[in-house]
Amino acid sequence: MSPKSRLRTTFGLKRVTIVALHDTVMAALSFELAVWIRYATYGAPQEFGYLWEGTVVFTVVAAAVFWAMGLYRGLWYYASLNDLIAISKAVSLAILVFLPILFILTRLEDVPRSAILLNWPLLVLLLAAPRFLYRALKDGNLSVAFERDGHRVPVLLAGVSDVAETFIRQMSRAPNAGYRVVGIVDQSVERVGRDIRGVRVLGTLADIPALVDRLAARNRRPQRLIIAAEHIDGADVRRLLDVADRLGMATARLPRLTDFRRDEAAGRAGGGADKTELLDLRPIDVEDLLGRPQKVLNRAAMASFVGGRRVLVSGAGGTIGAELVHQIAAFAPAHLTLLDNAEHNLYSIDLELGERHGGLSRTAVLADVRDRLRLEAVFAAERPDLVFHAAAFKQVPLSEHNPNEAVLTNVFGTLEVAECCRARGVSAMVLISTDKAVNPGGVMGASKRVAELICQALSVAEGGDTRFLTVRFGNVLGSSGSVVPLFERQLTRGGPLTVTHPEATRYFMTTREAVELVLQASALPERVSGRGKIFVLDMGEPVRIQDLARQMIRLADREPDTDIKIVMTGLRAGEKLVEELFYDAERLVPTEQDGILLAAPRLIDFEMLRPQLDRLKVAATTGHAEDTLRLVSQLVPEFQGAVAEQRRRAAAD
Repeated sequence: MSPKSRLRTTFGLKRVTIVALHDTVMAALSFELAVWIRYATYGAPQEFGYLWEGTVVFTVVAAAVFWAMGLYRGLWYYASLNDLIAISKAVSLAILVFLPILFILTRLEDVPRSAILLNWPLLVLLLAAPRFLYRALKDGNLSVAFERDGHRVPVLLAGVSDVAETFIRQMSRAPNAGYRVVGIVDQSVERVGRDIRGVRVLGTLADIPALVDRLAARNRRPQRLIIAAEHIDGADVRRLLDVADRLGMATARLPRLTDFRRDEAAGRAGGGADKTELLDLRPIDVEDLLGRPQKVLNRAAMASFVGGRRVLVSGAGGTIGAELVHQIAAFAPAHLTLLDNAEHNLYSIDLELGERHGGLSRTAVLADVRDRLRLEAVFAAERPDLVFHAAAFKQVPLSEHNPNEAVLTNVFGTLEVAECCRARGVSAMVLISTDKAVNPGGVMGASKRVAELICQALSVAEGGDTRFLTVRFGNVLGSSGSVVPLFERQLTRGGPLTVTHPEATRYFMTTREAVELVLQASALPERVSGRGKIFVLDMGEPVRIQDLARQMIRLADREPDTDIKIVMTGLRAGEKLVEELFYDAERLVPTEQDGILLAAPRLIDFEMLRPQLDRLKVAATTGHAEDTLRLVSQLVPEFQGAVAEQRRRAAAD
């Protein structure tokens, strides 16, 4: 046993001993008081100890009954109406056992019958009053101790926070609240032993199994584990799900404190409606599995960068593009141009923008970023000050099978947009890149790396005032074609879930978080980033895809490998086992903004790059895939896998 465990055990035994001693003394005192009061009412008061034999017998009987009924196990800071009922039952049983024993021993000589009746309320008062007084002093509110909570679902809160305090307060006040908080666990050992409104922080997250056993011994076993921490690491969330699953507890999370306040305001506006109806627990979301501390953003800088300017977003209907559109709209640009070549996606984002920001000046433009003449017409008409280039082919297997199309969109779509920006004097162009551009194993990543090279080269090229920025990050959770929607569809069909490799890992980030940091990186002054460097978003720790699959199965209340199978399918063409965010040669340095790093990769002079791009465009346009792959590998020496695979397939044919 560890020293900490021994200390807790010793403390627990001392507490039980003190409570047992208190209750035993109260039993003796109550009997003596009952006898004294009854004789005093006769006008013949007797000294204490007059019936000492009865006092001794009653004290021994009461001590044994109290121990048998578990009265000592109750914690005074949890004193409630249930404890009062338990005390009443224990006192009643003690008196019922005591009477026949004393009759056999003394025939009840000199023992007033009314003293036995008086002993009952006296002992109940002497046992209950200190408990409830302690609860009142600790909680500051005695009324919560008298609420009936036997029908409520016992829950264990994970995390000390304002939202946990609000939840406990509202559960204690509402007469029809559905939950009873039996304890709290927290990430920090320093908070163990503290109280929140009379509810004790019982231990750390690692102590949950032992705490559940202890609570079960006191008939307080929690049925749910509720995450109350407003900021909790994704790894901790995954561990909590595993622990809850092993202990047979359902899991949920509390909404943010802002939601509580909105609920309270709604209750007041409704004339005092029952607010607890609005306090629904929320299921654990996939995003919670990746949760990281919220970055402190300089929103004033972001608003200054975007506000009052004309902004164009290419790929506006995609996952990243749509989130860019929504967040940019919130900063009140002078005009927002939505550009996409997918009609339905463009229609959807334009409709959403109209519903949320109806007064915003905007234009929805159907256009292909590969079409230079069309782009020139759009830039002439829309006159953007800022361009966010999110249009790209991003599906790895499709890019492998269609390398020319991937190159034409990802490389030359970027080049066409960049040159239009230079020609029209756009203030800044932001390229959305990917971790797959680092040591690429497939065409998609290699083509995005060439796009990075173009923007880097143009950022230091002579002529033109446009500032070119590149932001590189990993997988966006829930984006179209990504693994999470795939798992969701497979779960809906009953499985199996398909994973490419047992050890495959990926970096993940939520769409909202990624776009916030893109805007934040774009708003950083040029003295921070310089020219030709690449912003790399801090993605936290990579997640093993197999672990993500298992967690998603548990979130669906199913058992991995039993209810839903997980099948290994093997890495697909162009896929890597482990993704990287930067090259070894790139000197990665932090910026003044939390969550944003700066990489300094090798630069290529644009005039030297241009002839290679011209040859690559000819190969991709004429459909010579092998020439396309060869030329891409010359631009990106780290890219060799797709070329070798293409030649292997050609030899096999």
